[in-house]
Amino acid sequence: MSFALPYNLLLVVWLGAFFGGIISGASGFGFALIAASFWLHRLTPVETTALITGCSIIVNAGLMWPMRASIEPRRLAPFVFGGLLGVPVGVWVLSILNVSDFKIILGTLMTLFGLYVLFVRRLPAFARVPLAVDISVGAAGGILSGLGGFAGVLPMIWTQLRGWPRDTARGVYQPFVLVVQIFTLALIVVSQIDKMALMLIIVSVPPLAAGSWIGWQLYSRMNHELFRKVVAAGVMVSGLTLVF
Repeated sequence: MSFALPYNLLLVVWLGAFFGGIISGASGFGFALIAASFWLHRLTPVETTALITGCSIIVNAGLMWPMRASIEPRRLAPFVFGGLLGVPVGVWVLSILNVSDFKIILGTLMTLFGLYVLFVRRLPAFARVPLAVDISVGAAGGILSGLGGFAGVLPMIWTQLRGWPRDTARGVYQPFVLVVQIFTLALIVVSQIDKMALMLIIVSVPPLAAGSWIGWQLYSRMNHELFRKVVAAGVMVSGLTLVF
């Protein structure tokens, strides 16, 4: 036993945190889907939700400092504004929607988009769009966060279609995910966190930190084109995880 946790449970928690940290550090999104593929096999849905949200906030907050120069408040603000409006809607829809069907639809769309990006040389670029479009994308991301913690999917895809450089794009969708997840946590998770969930979050910090550091080192060594392909592959794999 370690911290009153069985070793086999501790191993599963560490593996999810480590590999989730790597993908989040390398691409700025995808932590929830990677970590959940480990944790859902041993933890209850409530424990998994609390652990994913808590760890995701930690890893995204930790990555804000090294990428601080890429964060442009004026570019980020419309997404955050829309996201904060969307989260309560997502939480409400969660109570009336068949989440399993929703995950299959979202996963299929993500898989198709990932395949498209992998096999085309140049994405269509929407360089100039009305401010309302960015707000709407943020709102949709907020709704998806309330539905299941998928806050970064649409903003990440949209920043790719905007044609923004990788640092600019990540300077939007990763801080967006952090803010929206904190709000989502306040609405639906905080009342469900118990001592077990808090213990799981605490023991996850070392592998989470190690994984995110490795992921950030990988990110620092990627050029724009390689980063685009890595993100596309991450979207595709995440989509397949939702479907299957």
